[in-house]
Amino acid sequence: MYHKLADNELLSFTKLREQFTLVFSNNSWALIGILLFTDANWFLEIFKWKTLVTSFKKITFVEAYEQSFGSHTAALITPNRIGEYGAKALYFEKENQKKIIGLNFIGNLCQLTATVLFGCVGLFVVLSKFKLNLPSFNFKTVFIITIILGILIVFRKQFGFLKIETYLHQFLRFFKSVSTTIYLKTLGLSIARYLVFSHQFYFLLLLFGVEVDYITVISLIFCMYFFASFIPSLSIFDWAIKGSVAVWLFQLIEINELTVITITTFMWILNFAIPALIGSIFVLNFKTSHLK
Repeated sequence: MYHKLADNELLSFTKLREQFTLVFSNNSWALIGILLFTDANWFLEIFKWKTLVTSFKKITFVEAYEQSFGSHTAALITPNRIGEYGAKALYFEKENQKKIIGLNFIGNLCQLTATVLFGCVGLFVVLSKFKLNLPSFNFKTVFIITIILGILIVFRKQFGFLKIETYLHQFLRFFKSVSTTIYLKTLGLSIARYLVFSHQFYFLLLLFGVEVDYITVISLIFCMYFFASFIPSLSIFDWAIKGSVAVWLFQLIEINELTVITITTFMWILNFAIPALIGSIFVLNFKTSHLK
Protein backbone atom coordinates (compact mmCIF):
# COMPACT_ATOMS: atom_id res chain seq x y z
CA MET A 1 0.00 0.00 0.00
CA TYR A 2 2.92 2.31 0.76
CA HIS A 3 4.30 1.83 -2.76
CA LYS A 4 0.90 2.53 -4.27
CA LEU A 5 0.73 5.81 -2.37
CA ALA A 6 4.33 6.74 -3.13
CA ASP A 7 4.35 5.84 -6.82
CA ASN A 8 1.00 7.29 -7.80
CA GLU A 9 0.66 11.04 -7.51
CA LEU A 10 -3.12 10.69 -7.60
CA LEU A 11 -3.02 8.79 -4.29
CA SER A 12 -2.46 10.84 -1.16
CA PHE A 13 -4.00 11.37 2.24
CA THR A 14 -5.50 14.61 0.92
CA LYS A 15 -7.27 12.54 -1.73
CA LEU A 16 -8.45 10.15 0.98
CA ARG A 17 -10.10 13.06 2.80
CA GLU A 18 -11.68 14.23 -0.43
CA GLN A 19 -13.09 10.72 -0.97
CA PHE A 20 -14.74 10.76 2.47
CA THR A 21 -16.24 14.17 1.82
CA LEU A 22 -17.47 13.22 -1.64
CA VAL A 23 -19.37 10.15 -0.47
CA PHE A 24 -20.86 11.29 2.82
CA SER A 25 -21.32 15.08 2.58
CA ASN A 26 -24.61 14.79 0.68
CA ASN A 27 -25.61 11.34 1.85
CA SER A 28 -26.24 11.36 5.59
CA TRP A 29 -28.43 8.24 5.41
CA ALA A 30 -25.50 6.29 3.98
CA LEU A 31 -23.35 7.34 6.94
CA ILE A 32 -26.09 6.33 9.37
CA GLY A 33 -26.31 2.93 7.64
CA ILE A 34 -22.53 2.43 7.93
CA LEU A 35 -22.63 3.38 11.62
CA LEU A 36 -25.42 0.84 12.20
CA PHE A 37 -23.12 -1.86 10.81
CA THR A 38 -20.50 -0.83 13.39
CA ASP A 39 -23.09 -0.86 16.18
CA ALA A 40 -24.22 -4.35 15.16
CA ASN A 41 -20.59 -5.53 14.98
CA TRP A 42 -19.82 -4.43 18.53
CA PHE A 43 -23.21 -5.47 19.93
CA LEU A 44 -22.51 -9.02 18.75
CA GLU A 45 -18.96 -8.92 20.18
CA ILE A 46 -20.23 -7.69 23.57
CA PHE A 47 -23.03 -10.27 23.64
CA LYS A 48 -20.53 -12.99 22.69
CA TRP A 49 -18.32 -12.06 25.65
CA LYS A 50 -21.34 -11.93 27.98
CA THR A 51 -22.35 -15.41 26.79
CA LEU A 52 -18.87 -16.80 27.49
CA VAL A 53 -18.55 -15.29 30.97
CA THR A 54 -22.10 -16.25 31.94
CA SER A 55 -21.00 -19.88 31.63
CA PHE A 56 -19.63 -19.53 35.18
CA LYS A 57 -20.64 -16.06 36.42
CA LYS A 58 -23.55 -13.77 35.65
CA ILE A 59 -22.58 -10.34 34.33
CA THR A 60 -24.74 -7.57 32.91
CA PHE A 61 -24.60 -6.27 29.36
CA VAL A 62 -23.12 -3.00 30.69
CA GLU A 63 -20.29 -4.89 32.43
CA ALA A 64 -19.60 -6.88 29.25
CA TYR A 65 -19.64 -3.57 27.33
CA GLU A 66 -17.03 -2.05 29.65
CA GLN A 67 -14.80 -5.14 29.60
CA SER A 68 -14.96 -5.50 25.81
CA PHE A 69 -14.15 -1.87 25.03
CA GLY A 70 -11.56 -1.49 27.80
CA SER A 71 -9.66 -4.62 26.72
CA HIS A 72 -9.91 -3.52 23.07
CA THR A 73 -8.04 -0.32 23.93
CA ALA A 74 -5.40 -2.24 25.90
CA ALA A 75 -4.89 -4.65 23.00
CA LEU A 76 -4.24 -2.01 20.33
CA ILE A 77 -0.53 -1.73 21.05
CA THR A 78 0.14 -5.44 21.58
CA PRO A 79 0.98 -8.00 18.86
CA ASN A 80 -2.12 -9.81 17.54
CA ARG A 81 -4.25 -8.30 20.36
CA ILE A 82 -2.58 -10.47 23.01
CA GLY A 83 -3.04 -7.69 25.58
CA GLU A 84 -6.78 -8.35 25.47
CA TYR A 85 -6.28 -11.54 27.52
CA GLY A 86 -4.60 -9.79 30.44
CA ALA A 87 -6.91 -6.77 30.33
CA LYS A 88 -10.09 -8.84 30.58
CA ALA A 89 -8.61 -11.01 33.31
CA LEU A 90 -8.04 -7.92 35.49
CA TYR A 91 -11.79 -7.37 35.73
CA PHE A 92 -12.21 -10.62 37.69
CA GLU A 93 -11.05 -12.17 40.94
CA LYS A 94 -7.60 -13.72 40.91
CA GLU A 95 -8.91 -17.27 41.22
CA ASN A 96 -11.00 -16.80 38.06
CA GLN A 97 -8.41 -15.10 35.88
CA LYS A 98 -7.11 -18.30 34.24
CA LYS A 99 -10.68 -19.23 33.40
CA ILE A 100 -11.24 -15.79 31.82
CA ILE A 101 -8.11 -16.18 29.70
CA GLY A 102 -9.40 -19.56 28.52
CA LEU A 103 -12.85 -18.14 27.71
CA ASN A 104 -11.30 -15.25 25.79
CA PHE A 105 -9.23 -17.78 23.82
CA ILE A 106 -12.42 -19.69 22.96
CA GLY A 107 -14.05 -16.47 21.75
CA ASN A 108 -11.08 -15.58 19.55
CA LEU A 109 -10.81 -19.16 18.28
CA CYS A 110 -14.48 -19.15 17.23
CA GLN A 111 -13.97 -15.82 15.44
CA LEU A 112 -10.92 -17.22 13.65
CA THR A 113 -12.94 -20.31 12.72
CA ALA A 114 -15.54 -18.11 11.03
CA THR A 115 -12.77 -16.24 9.19
CA VAL A 116 -11.17 -19.48 7.98
CA LEU A 117 -14.47 -21.09 6.94
CA PHE A 118 -15.66 -18.13 4.87
CA GLY A 119 -12.10 -17.47 3.71
CA CYS A 120 -11.81 -20.98 2.25
CA VAL A 121 -15.13 -20.53 0.44
CA GLY A 122 -14.01 -17.14 -0.89
CA LEU A 123 -10.64 -18.50 -1.94
CA PHE A 124 -12.30 -21.37 -3.83
CA VAL A 125 -14.48 -18.91 -5.77
CA VAL A 126 -11.62 -16.50 -6.46
CA LEU A 127 -9.28 -19.25 -7.66
CA SER A 128 -12.00 -20.52 -9.99
CA LYS A 129 -12.30 -17.07 -11.58
CA PHE A 130 -8.82 -15.53 -11.35
CA LYS A 131 -5.19 -16.57 -11.33
CA LEU A 132 -3.52 -15.67 -8.04
CA ASN A 133 0.25 -15.71 -7.59
CA LEU A 134 0.22 -17.68 -4.35
CA PRO A 135 3.42 -19.02 -2.74
CA SER A 136 4.27 -22.52 -3.99
CA PHE A 137 4.03 -25.44 -1.54
CA ASN A 138 7.56 -26.35 -0.47
CA PHE A 139 7.63 -30.04 0.54
CA LYS A 140 11.28 -29.81 1.60
CA THR A 141 10.52 -27.10 4.16
CA VAL A 142 7.51 -29.02 5.48
CA PHE A 143 9.64 -32.16 5.81
CA ILE A 144 12.36 -30.32 7.78
CA ILE A 145 9.79 -28.72 10.10
CA THR A 146 8.15 -32.12 10.69
CA ILE A 147 11.52 -33.67 11.62
CA ILE A 148 12.28 -30.83 14.05
CA LEU A 149 8.85 -31.14 15.69
CA GLY A 150 9.31 -34.91 15.95
CA ILE A 151 12.67 -34.45 17.73
CA LEU A 152 11.15 -31.92 20.13
CA ILE A 153 8.28 -34.29 20.98
CA VAL A 154 10.53 -37.34 21.51
CA PHE A 155 13.02 -35.42 23.68
CA ARG A 156 10.47 -33.11 25.32
CA LYS A 157 11.67 -34.07 28.82
CA GLN A 158 15.26 -33.09 28.04
CA PHE A 159 14.11 -29.81 26.51
CA GLY A 160 12.01 -29.00 29.57
CA PHE A 161 8.68 -29.17 27.73
CA LEU A 162 6.90 -31.30 30.35
CA LYS A 163 5.73 -28.17 32.18
CA ILE A 164 4.27 -26.80 28.95
CA GLU A 165 2.62 -30.17 28.35
CA THR A 166 1.06 -29.98 31.83
CA TYR A 167 -0.38 -26.55 31.05
CA LEU A 168 -1.78 -27.89 27.79
CA HIS A 169 -3.51 -30.73 29.64
CA GLN A 170 -5.01 -28.19 32.06
CA PHE A 171 -6.31 -26.09 29.16
CA LEU A 172 -7.76 -29.18 27.48
CA ARG A 173 -9.59 -30.10 30.68
CA PHE A 174 -10.94 -26.56 30.85
CA PHE A 175 -12.12 -26.62 27.22
CA LYS A 176 -13.91 -29.92 27.86
CA SER A 177 -15.62 -28.39 30.92
CA VAL A 178 -17.27 -25.69 28.76
CA SER A 179 -20.67 -26.85 27.54
CA THR A 180 -21.39 -27.55 23.88
CA THR A 181 -24.19 -24.95 24.03
CA ILE A 182 -21.68 -22.21 24.88
CA TYR A 183 -19.45 -23.27 21.99
CA LEU A 184 -22.36 -23.25 19.53
CA LYS A 185 -23.68 -19.87 20.74
CA THR A 186 -20.18 -18.35 20.55
CA LEU A 187 -19.57 -19.73 17.08
CA GLY A 188 -22.99 -18.53 15.90
CA LEU A 189 -22.33 -15.01 17.22
CA SER A 190 -18.85 -15.06 15.64
CA ILE A 191 -20.32 -15.99 12.25
CA ALA A 192 -22.99 -13.29 12.56
CA ARG A 193 -20.33 -10.72 13.47
CA TYR A 194 -18.15 -11.80 10.55
CA LEU A 195 -21.04 -11.40 8.12
CA VAL A 196 -21.80 -7.94 9.53
CA PHE A 197 -18.35 -6.41 9.09
CA SER A 198 -17.69 -8.14 5.76
CA HIS A 199 -20.97 -6.76 4.39
CA GLN A 200 -20.11 -3.36 5.83
CA PHE A 201 -17.07 -3.44 3.54
CA TYR A 202 -19.33 -4.51 0.65
CA PHE A 203 -21.80 -1.69 1.37
CA LEU A 204 -18.97 0.84 1.30
CA LEU A 205 -17.86 -0.49 -2.09
CA LEU A 206 -21.40 0.10 -3.37
CA LEU A 207 -21.36 3.66 -2.01
CA PHE A 208 -18.14 4.33 -3.90
CA GLY A 209 -19.76 3.20 -7.13
CA VAL A 210 -18.16 -0.23 -7.54
CA GLU A 211 -20.32 -2.26 -9.92
CA VAL A 212 -19.24 -5.89 -9.77
CA ASP A 213 -21.40 -8.95 -9.11
CA TYR A 214 -22.03 -9.77 -5.46
CA ILE A 215 -20.44 -13.24 -5.46
CA THR A 216 -17.12 -11.97 -6.84
CA VAL A 217 -16.88 -8.99 -4.49
CA ILE A 218 -17.89 -10.83 -1.32
CA SER A 219 -15.48 -13.66 -2.18
CA LEU A 220 -12.62 -11.15 -2.48
CA ILE A 221 -13.63 -9.62 0.86
CA PHE A 222 -13.63 -13.09 2.47
CA CYS A 223 -10.14 -13.70 1.00
CA MET A 224 -8.91 -10.35 2.30
CA TYR A 225 -9.87 -11.16 5.90
CA PHE A 226 -8.55 -14.71 5.51
CA PHE A 227 -5.08 -13.64 4.32
CA ALA A 228 -4.84 -10.70 6.75
CA SER A 229 -5.64 -12.96 9.73
CA PHE A 230 -2.36 -14.84 9.25
CA ILE A 231 -0.15 -11.73 9.17
CA PRO A 232 1.32 -10.85 12.61
CA SER A 233 0.69 -7.20 13.39
CA LEU A 234 -0.32 -4.59 15.93
CA SER A 235 -4.02 -3.74 15.83
CA ILE A 236 -3.13 -0.07 15.54
CA PHE A 237 -1.67 -0.88 12.09
CA ASP A 238 -4.53 -3.15 11.08
CA TRP A 239 -5.66 -0.63 8.45
CA ALA A 240 -2.29 -0.91 6.68
CA ILE A 241 -2.30 -4.74 6.69
CA LYS A 242 -5.85 -5.10 5.40
CA GLY A 243 -5.32 -2.17 3.03
CA SER A 244 -2.29 -3.80 1.45
CA VAL A 245 -4.03 -7.16 1.06
CA ALA A 246 -7.16 -5.45 -0.30
CA VAL A 247 -5.20 -3.44 -2.89
CA TRP A 248 -3.53 -6.65 -4.09
CA LEU A 249 -6.83 -8.58 -4.31
CA PHE A 250 -9.11 -5.91 -5.73
CA GLN A 251 -6.76 -5.14 -8.58
CA LEU A 252 -8.11 -8.42 -10.01
CA ILE A 253 -11.38 -6.62 -10.76
CA GLU A 254 -9.65 -3.29 -11.51
CA ILE A 255 -11.01 -1.31 -8.58
CA ASN A 256 -9.22 1.99 -8.07
CA GLU A 257 -6.52 1.76 -5.36
CA LEU A 258 -7.68 5.04 -3.81
CA THR A 259 -11.17 3.63 -3.30
CA VAL A 260 -9.83 0.46 -1.67
CA ILE A 261 -7.47 2.36 0.64
CA THR A 262 -10.22 4.82 1.59
CA ILE A 263 -12.61 2.01 2.51
CA THR A 264 -10.08 0.02 4.57
CA THR A 265 -9.09 3.21 6.40
CA PHE A 266 -12.72 4.07 7.09
CA MET A 267 -13.40 0.53 8.31
CA TRP A 268 -10.46 0.83 10.71
CA ILE A 269 -11.67 4.19 12.04
CA LEU A 270 -15.17 2.85 12.67
CA ASN A 271 -14.37 -0.59 14.06
CA PHE A 272 -11.01 0.02 15.78
CA ALA A 273 -10.15 3.68 16.36
CA ILE A 274 -13.49 5.00 17.65
CA PRO A 275 -14.11 1.95 19.90
CA ALA A 276 -10.56 2.41 21.25
CA LEU A 277 -11.40 6.02 22.20
CA ILE A 278 -14.54 4.80 23.97
CA GLY A 279 -12.51 2.06 25.69
CA SER A 280 -9.93 4.60 26.89
CA ILE A 281 -12.61 6.07 29.15
CA PHE A 282 -12.93 2.72 30.94
CA VAL A 283 -9.15 2.27 31.06
CA LEU A 284 -8.66 5.70 32.66
CA ASN A 285 -11.44 5.01 35.18
CA PHE A 286 -10.19 1.49 35.89
CA LYS A 287 -10.75 0.80 39.60
CA THR A 288 -8.00 -0.74 41.69
CA SER A 289 -10.60 -3.07 43.18
CA HIS A 290 -10.39 -5.08 39.95
CA LEU A 291 -6.80 -5.92 40.79
CA LYS A 292 -7.60 -7.60 44.08
